[in-house]
Amino acid sequence: MALIIVESPTKARTFNRILHGGNYYVFATMGHIRDLPGNKMAIDFDHDFKPDYTIIKNKTKIVNQLKKLAKENDEIILATDPDREGESISYHVAYLLGLINEKWPEIEFKKGKEPKRIVFHEITANALKEALAKPETLRLDLVKAQQARRILDRIVGYDLSPLLWKKMGKNWLSAGRVQTVALRLIVEREKEIANFRQEEHYQIFGQFEDGQLLKAKLISKDNVPYEQKFKLNLFAADYQYTKTTINKDNVKTLKTDLLADKYKIDHVDETTSNRYPPPPFTTSLMQQDAFHKLGFSSKQTMHIAQDLYEYGLITYHRTDSFNLSTQFVFAAADYIRKTYGENYALAKPRGYHNKSKMAQEAHEAIRPTKLVKEVDADGKLTSNHVRLYDLIFRRALATQMKEASVKTITVDIRGEKGFLFETKTEQVVFDGFFKVLNPQFAGNNNIGLSVKEGISIILKAIEAQTQMTNPPPRYNEASLIRTLEEKGIGRPSTYAPIISLIQDKYYIEKELRYFIPTKLGTAISDYLSVAFPDIFDLNFTASMEENLDKIAGGETDFIDLLKKFNEPFHKELKTRQNDQKVINVEDDVDEKCPRCGSKLVIRYSKFGKFLACSAFPKCKFTKPFLKAVPGKKCPKCGGDIIVRFSKSKKRFYGCSNYPKCTFSVWRLNQLGN
Repeated sequence: MALIIVESPTKARTFNRILHGGNYYVFATMGHIRDLPGNKMAIDFDHDFKPDYTIIKNKTKIVNQLKKLAKENDEIILATDPDREGESISYHVAYLLGLINEKWPEIEFKKGKEPKRIVFHEITANALKEALAKPETLRLDLVKAQQARRILDRIVGYDLSPLLWKKMGKNWLSAGRVQTVALRLIVEREKEIANFRQEEHYQIFGQFEDGQLLKAKLISKDNVPYEQKFKLNLFAADYQYTKTTINKDNVKTLKTDLLADKYKIDHVDETTSNRYPPPPFTTSLMQQDAFHKLGFSSKQTMHIAQDLYEYGLITYHRTDSFNLSTQFVFAAADYIRKTYGENYALAKPRGYHNKSKMAQEAHEAIRPTKLVKEVDADGKLTSNHVRLYDLIFRRALATQMKEASVKTITVDIRGEKGFLFETKTEQVVFDGFFKVLNPQFAGNNNIGLSVKEGISIILKAIEAQTQMTNPPPRYNEASLIRTLEEKGIGRPSTYAPIISLIQDKYYIEKELRYFIPTKLGTAISDYLSVAFPDIFDLNFTASMEENLDKIAGGETDFIDLLKKFNEPFHKELKTRQNDQKVINVEDDVDEKCPRCGSKLVIRYSKFGKFLACSAFPKCKFTKPFLKAVPGKKCPKCGGDIIVRFSKSKKRFYGCSNYPKCTFSVWRLNQLGN
C-alpha cells in the first residue's frame, strides 16, 4: 500500500473517487502542520536566520496519525499543491516523517529515504495516472524560496509591529513587507484625489437629420481640436484626463454660431478590424473578472476556486501563466465545431505570451478540466460555484474561437465655417468569440449605418453637456490587484489575504466597492514610508519578489538575500526605536462627553472605531461609533440609518434603534427613500 498525502479532505475525497481505493490510502493534513510559532520571532540571526519551526497547535493528533500511517504503508507519496506553499507543506511532512535532515541552511534527504513527490495541475484520472507513473522528488529550490519569504515577512512583521505599538500605543497593529506597500497605494491615491482641482467644461453634441437622425460630437474648428489631454504623475502610474476648451464664457456664442452654419457629410470611413479574445485566466485576471462580473471579493473568489479545483472541475487556480495544454486546445476545437459550427473553430490553436518577467510558464492557465458547460449534477456546488465555473469555462473556450470581425463607420460632418462633428458606430460583421464571451455586444451592434458623402445635412438641435474633469478613481479590489501585479508586488496567491488583512486591521474601509484609507491607515502608511523609504518603495518591493523568483529557479542564494535585507533594515529600525516621535490618530467629532462635557474623539481598537472622551484617563466614557447615512431614515420606525459591518467585515445598513428595530439592507438603493 502507498500513502498519498494531500492538504484537504475535499481533495482526498476526489483522489479516492478517482483511484477507487486500490493500493492507495489518501490522508489529508488539514493544511500546514508545522510553522513558525506565533508568540515569538523564532529566527536565529546568529546562525544564518535559522527558523525555529514547531508543530502547529491542535495538529499534534494529525501528526501522530500521519506517523502511524507512514509505518503501516510501504510507500509515501507527497501530493500537495504544485506551488511554493504546497511544496513547503510537503517539505514539513517529509521532515516529520524522518525523511529529511535539516542541516541549516542546507537541506538534504536521508540516505535511501528520498520522498516521492507527484506534481499535477488538475485532479483528473489522466493527470493522476501520469503523475503517479512519473514521480519526482521535492523541489528544494521552491522550498528555499518559500522559507526566504516566510523569514523576510517574519522579520518585518515582528520588528515593525512593536515599533508601531510604541509610537501609537496600540498593541494590535501590524506592518508587513507587502501589506504596507498595498496600503500605501490606497493612501497615496486618496491624497491625489484630495489634491486634484476639478474644472468645469462642456462637450457639445449636434442632432443632425438627412432622413435619419445622427448624433455627432463637436471635434474641432479649422482643424484645431476642442479636446485636450492632460497627464498627472502619480505615485503608481500616470493618470490621463481630458477636458475641452469650451467653457461657460464661450458656450452660448458657440451654440449660436453652430446653429447658423450649414453642414454636409464630408467623409465616411469604413474600416473592418479583427477583435481577438482575451487570454485565459491567471489568478489575478480571474479575481478581477469575478469582481466586475460577479461582485465577488478576491478572498471569496479564491475560496470558491479552491473548491472547484479540489472537486476536479478546474486546473490549479494559483498561476500566472497563459499556457493551455495541447489536450485542452484540440478538445476545445472539436467542442466548438460541434456546438457552434466549423466557421467558429480555429485552423490551429491560439497561444498567448505572458509579458510578465516573473510569470511561471511551467504552470497552466485556469481552465475547466473537461469541456462540460453544465456542472453540479450531484448538487454539491452552490450557485456561486456554478457562476465562477461558467466564467472560467467561457473564458478558456473563447481563447480557441475565431476572432470577431467588427466594422467601424466614422462619419465626419463639416460646416462651412470650419466646424467639424464626428460620429462613430460599430457593426459586428462576424461575432466569433463574442458568441461565448459577449453575446450582448454582438446582438446590440448588428446593424450598420448607411450615409453618403457630399450630401447636405441639417443641424436640428444642439446639446451642451456640462462636464467636470475627474480625479483618478479610488482603488477597488480589481484595480488594486491589477496595479500590484503590474508593479510586480507580491504574488497572485497573496493578493486576497493582503486585501483582507488591511481591512481587518481597519486601515481601509469599503465604500460602494471602493477602498478609502482610515485616518489610522493613513498615519501608519505616512510614518512607515518616511521612516523606511527603501523597504516600502514600490521598486524595492518588486525587486525583492524578483529575487525570490530567482531563488526558486536556483539562481540566487537565499541566505545572501536575507543578509542584504536584514542589515540595513535593522540599522534603520534602531534609529527609529530611539526617536521620541508619537503618532496621533484621533478624529474630532461635533459631540460632547455626557459625563464631563469634554470633546468626544474617534479612536481605534482592534474591533474598529469607537467614540471616547478626550479627557481620558480622567474620564473613561466610551460608546460605539455609528455613522449615519445622510437623508436616509428607517422605513419601519423612522430612526436613522447607520453603517454597520457583519462578522466577515461586509458593510450593511441598519436602523440606529437596534435591537428594538431589526431593519437592515445590504445596499442603500434597497431603502427606496
